[in-house]
Amino acid sequence: MTTLLIINGSVLTMDAAQTVYTPGWVWLEDDRIGAVGPGEPPPELVTQADRTLDAMQLAVLPGLINGHTHLSQSFMRGLGDDKPLLDWLKQIMWPLQAAMTPEDVRLASLLGLVENLRCGVTGLVQHHKITPSPAHVEATLEAAQTVGLRLQLARGWVDLGQGSEPPETIIAEMAGLRERWHGAAEGRLTVAFGPMVPWRCSDEMMRRTVALARDWGLATHLHVAEAKDEIELMQQRNGLRHIEWLESLGLLGPDLQLVHCVHVTEPELDLIAARGATIIHCPVSNMYLASGAAPVRAMLARGIPVALGTDGSASHNSQDLLETMKIAALLAKVSSGDATAVLPTDVLRMVTTNGARLLGQPDLGQLKPGAKADLTLVNLNTARSQPVHQPASALVYNATGPDVHTVIVAGQVLLDAGRVTVVDEEALFAECRTAAKKLLARAGVA
Repeated sequence: MTTLLIINGSVLTMDAAQTVYTPGWVWLEDDRIGAVGPGEPPPELVTQADRTLDAMQLAVLPGLINGHTHLSQSFMRGLGDDKPLLDWLKQIMWPLQAAMTPEDVRLASLLGLVENLRCGVTGLVQHHKITPSPAHVEATLEAAQTVGLRLQLARGWVDLGQGSEPPETIIAEMAGLRERWHGAAEGRLTVAFGPMVPWRCSDEMMRRTVALARDWGLATHLHVAEAKDEIELMQQRNGLRHIEWLESLGLLGPDLQLVHCVHVTEPELDLIAARGATIIHCPVSNMYLASGAAPVRAMLARGIPVALGTDGSASHNSQDLLETMKIAALLAKVSSGDATAVLPTDVLRMVTTNGARLLGQPDLGQLKPGAKADLTLVNLNTARSQPVHQPASALVYNATGPDVHTVIVAGQVLLDAGRVTVVDEEALFAECRTAAKKLLARAGVA
């Protein structure tokens, strides 16, 4: 058994009582948390530890979960600035995605995963858009296996319009992914269905895939109500808004992961709450594309579980989940006119306990005995954070990605005092620069 003892930290357990130990300690045994407590650890643990990590002036919290991203977009950051959603898709995203090779996807995914790791992320949901071959999809799963993060890959699909696939192809691809990858890497890798947007997915195929996902025990992860234009396109088809459409098909439920929900009505929020679906809020992307501000205060008031996502780097320009936490809190305040709309503890719950719901792993998201040993340690001993009066406030309003000190997944230290232990970063950066330059030339995107 390998043991690690973390001492002297500000330990945010994220339990139901929001217990914080300042100072506190955490004892890890292999891939599990063995014990957590305040003050000094028991002497017998000090003598038994294979390694002791002094977390003085560090916040220690459950590993952060990035609820929605597109890792391939790490090659596309900065190319789609100042464009509304549909223009951004047609002029930048679709041409570049169509030109990507499996090796491009692997490198872009590695880069995005390393960036997530450096920003404190231990698990993420990858909404995978690039599906011309199984190799294009599996390249991301292989990259996640290399880096060691938890990853749910929601395999994107559409069966209407540009880029559509035959239903049988979608089903066959998902069956293969489930067989080869669901539960791989000691359970760190899982798959899900990922319909892209309601207006490009037929009623029949949505019914069929959600039923199949439920039979297989998989989630369904999809963009909804992101931009007004998209809702209008759906209403032209059937007169329904996105959430109304899902409800009319009988599909809303706890296994549905609804990304964005910017333009949702009060009755639609009531439906989401009644059916137990989870919403993934992507505030930076929504601001970047001028999509609007999701009514997060109204969601929380209804008890809807809200997770947080960076979205892809083409509509965020980074994967900094700590930065996204601050923006989520501020956007909710300014859009609602209520300074108490979203509190630091609300935001921390989004990236821990609520994020864990997305990965379908109840033993994530809290620091407690028996939970998986996924932890993020953030340096608060900085000019922008000191003096720290409340660790939760400092994490949400002061800390940023570069402040992340150490990241542990299943007991393995992937980021060790600022050093990535799993890949050669400089070599990766050089490969990515070369590959991205060639991709832009092939796609004809300046």
